[in-house]
Amino acid sequence: MFRRSLALVATLAAALALSGAAAAQPVARAADDGYPVTVTAANGPVTLTRKPRRIVSLSPTATETLFAIGAGPQVVAVDDQSSYPKQAPRTSLSGFTPNVEAIASYRPDLVVISFDPKGLADSLARLEIPVVYQKAAATLAGAYQQIRQLGLLTGHRDAAQALIRRMQRQIAAIVAARRGVAAGKTVYHELDPTLFSATSKTFIGRIYALFGLRNIADAADSAGSGYPQLSAEYVIEQSPDLIVLADGVCCGQTPRTVAARPGWNSISAVRTGSIVRVDDSVASRWGPRLVQFVQAVGRALARLAAR
Repeated sequence: MFRRSLALVATLAAALALSGAAAAQPVARAADDGYPVTVTAANGPVTLTRKPRRIVSLSPTATETLFAIGAGPQVVAVDDQSSYPKQAPRTSLSGFTPNVEAIASYRPDLVVISFDPKGLADSLARLEIPVVYQKAAATLAGAYQQIRQLGLLTGHRDAAQALIRRMQRQIAAIVAARRGVAAGKTVYHELDPTLFSATSKTFIGRIYALFGLRNIADAADSAGSGYPQLSAEYVIEQSPDLIVLADGVCCGQTPRTVAARPGWNSISAVRTGSIVRVDDSVASRWGPRLVQFVQAVGRALARLAAR
């Protein structure tokens, strides 16, 4: 469970500020708007001399992005964690324990990864298979940069730019409408029932910071991992105003199961019913469905304001 959480992603002041930062970052070079194209990823410069026709995505976030920008027909295989969209091809490939031979059997001309276990990128490079390594984004600017990179690499630059602009507008509007409600409020984000959470250093936590929410996990992260395991006593003592459950699909957590935990009925969010479930995959990926995560937080804040 915690490994899944590690795939997630300076406190962000506002969505528009982040949007501007994203726009200012040069992420690639292109000759005459065609190929070859070069982007700089976590594994260094990656150059494609022609449009990829056989893409393997070992990153659930990249899979969502590729389909959202119109590159879906170029995707021939995805990893076993890529559960969205439904039309993505299903395979048993793993991004955590990858089999280089199995990946190569799809004859890819581009592989996208979000982890690099046992030097996967180098292993594929030795087979002359281009790899772009996109680590979990830490900010919205980083998320937009990765979308822009995939658009350029796959020949869908305009669609990627349109997606980014749409995300920026939607997120900015939601934050502007609910930021005032969030002032002074606290939030607890639950990754799993053992009470692992995410601090403001992570991508998840920065979304809460957009709204101005104070994250109770921040003060408990003595190891600085970004993903501390809280105690029930600590959560009860902090009495967060809002609880966001990102363990509903994996672990069956609901507002009712949370309220039934010993002592949790005294927590502010439980007393006011300010508990929201967010699909596990939506809350752990930094691609196009990020807007859905922001929308869920916005709706929860609207309900909180109405109580």
